[in-house]
Amino acid sequence: MAEVEDCDVMLNYHGDFTKSDRKSSRYPYCIVWTPIPILSWVLPFIGHMGICTSSGIIRDFAGSYFVSEDNMGFGRPTKYWKLDVDKVYGNGATTWDKAVYDASEEYKCRTHNLCLDNCHSHVAMALNLMRYDNSTSWNMVNLCVLSFIHGKHVSWAAFLKTWLPFCMLCGILATFILTFNLR
Repeated sequence: MAEVEDCDVMLNYHGDFTKSDRKSSRYPYCIVWTPIPILSWVLPFIGHMGICTSSGIIRDFAGSYFVSEDNMGFGRPTKYWKLDVDKVYGNGATTWDKAVYDASEEYKCRTHNLCLDNCHSHVAMALNLMRYDNSTSWNMVNLCVLSFIHGKHVSWAAFLKTWLPFCMLCGILATFILTFNLR
């Protein structure tokens, strides 16, 4: 009996995803995030974003005219933000999947622009199409902020992949500043 309770606690801690789900990068109804080398080391809230279908298949705008499926542009997700399918306007899973599909098809015809039309914009379009949380004003800025706040790391290794480079750069910078100011 105690083993069942321990398992349930772990499932709830990891957002109802089993270890095999995390290992195969299956995150149904989630926005997923992974760091972009160098850019995320300096600004850890900026990274690469994708949105998952109801079955957990990741779709991400990985470059001009290309939306990948289950192969994120910068590696496996390190964070996920599980969304509530009941907040989708319409028929739940069907509407969710159609919105992800339609946004992906639209972004297959667009050029990638790091600052203006990027992976965050792709996810925002999907959320706008499904009218998630009764809103059509999703954009890359509020997605960046909300995923930073609500996102959960998939593992300790993912946490380190996200934060260790930033902490090391801060440590090096602090060392230089203190060295030159203490002379």
